[in-house]
Amino acid sequence: METDDLQEVRALQHQLLLYYANDFSKHAPIEVVPRIQMVWNSIPMQLAKENRKFIYGMVREGGRAKEFELAIQWLLDCGLIHKSHRVRKPGMPLVSYMDMSAFKIYMLDVGLLGARGNLDAITLLEGSAVFTEFKGALTEQFVAQELVSSGMELFYYSAENSSGEVDFIVQKGNKVIPVEVKAEENLQAKSLRRLCQKYCLPDAVRSSMSGYREQDWMVNVPLYLLRNYLGFLQ
Repeated sequence: METDDLQEVRALQHQLLLYYANDFSKHAPIEVVPRIQMVWNSIPMQLAKENRKFIYGMVREGGRAKEFELAIQWLLDCGLIHKSHRVRKPGMPLVSYMDMSAFKIYMLDVGLLGARGNLDAITLLEGSAVFTEFKGALTEQFVAQELVSSGMELFYYSAENSSGEVDFIVQKGNKVIPVEVKAEENLQAKSLRRLCQKYCLPDAVRSSMSGYREQDWMVNVPLYLLRNYLGFLQ
């Protein structure tokens, strides 16, 4: 804001990433440091997939949960990542339907995720034909931060057969609200509609670049307004 220089901002973000990487070896048990670094470095690749579920084999070929659980927990305890668990159904309370073996990992900050992917300002502002999938990842990252900063735990829903995923499920008072995230003005939300019909959910949110609009079964909320909207819900 002071300099209006996006290149200076990116340089500072890269410096922060370097500080974090250096802190791994200073504060973590020495035998866990290489695995922490591998998990940390894999996050952009994990989020670039269409199905953003965390895959241990992407951290290291043949990787297993027991090898990296401690590294993931260390990053969580330090506040460097956010973890979103899959729920088997959108029931109350959400933690009772949590699948401990299936989760997504987000970085702590959308700007740092962009820096980790070496994305320049032009790509972020104007887009690119090869940027489509990661743009969705950045948008999910943004929404994850908005939910965490509102004091909400992160959950998502996917069916047992892995078809039909809803990006976030939030618990607000006595309500369970599915939230579908769109990076563009694409207003299709087939998975969200199926979930609402299957479980008779009275409230549903789609957040996108489109403006605010109420429909018979859901509300479209602009991305910039999502935190405030969820905060007002009773």
